[in-house]
Amino acid sequence: MADLVLLAESGGVGTLVLNRPEKLNAFGGDMREQLIAALGAAAEHGGIRALVITGAGRAFSAGGDVHHMAALKARGESFAAVRPLLELGRAAILRLASLPFPTIAAVNGPAAGAGLNLALACDLRIASDQATFGETFVRIGLHPDWGGTYFLPRLVGLARALELSWTGELISAAEALRIGLVERVVPHDELPGAVRSLAERLAAAPAASVSLAKRTLGASLHRTLEECLEAEADAQAACWESPDAAEGLRAFVEKRAPEFGAGAPERAAGAEPARPAGRFE
Repeated sequence: MADLVLLAESGGVGTLVLNRPEKLNAFGGDMREQLIAALGAAAEHGGIRALVITGAGRAFSAGGDVHHMAALKARGESFAAVRPLLELGRAAILRLASLPFPTIAAVNGPAAGAGLNLALACDLRIASDQATFGETFVRIGLHPDWGGTYFLPRLVGLARALELSWTGELISAAEALRIGLVERVVPHDELPGAVRSLAERLAAAPAASVSLAKRTLGASLHRTLEECLEAEADAQAACWESPDAAEGLRAFVEKRAPEFGAGAPERAAGAEPARPAGRFE
């Protein structure tokens, strides 16, 4: 079986590489299953505190394998033949979104269709100045999937999301930055270093603080102010009990750089979380 998705860890940073460069990392064969497995392995690794997702070769990902879908259509297959592909995409996005640590898409080239939406599902996106972006499903008469209808309007607004989805237009990295689709654009040759620097910084941060901020800020989009204030108090209580808070406060008083560790307080296997925990999820 070909290794269509690669996962490695170094210094607390995991790197997941979509590895089908001859097809611009389009999702074919069992690549979706391998992506799900790699995300699961990252979650269970224990040493990964930030995850970078990128593509091998000159593309991030061209999305679905259109030739495969065209063959299914030519044979007269019903949607039942396609549904498993969507279910695997759904599983991949849900697993990615559930990771407790920061995720960064290093968009090294074209990101289209499901490839774009995989990048959108990451917490942050840093793009090469040679990258392009397209919600291209309309070009083949299909509808956005892999969470595009959730993430895209939250990043660029409803009207711009509709425009991108209706036209299937490919936009440049500069335009993606202007409309808020990515957080940063760097010269192509500097992309690995820029992403690694940010990932190492996040991996060295206090794990409980980073993880809880990811959860509370994400949940804030459907909460009231009062609910956000309650969640903040609950998350602050959890951070207070973590070893990182003791280290951070002590380092501040001692006027030195803190050395953060695992951060989150451990819980016995099978034990229930404390009652307030639900409000910052």
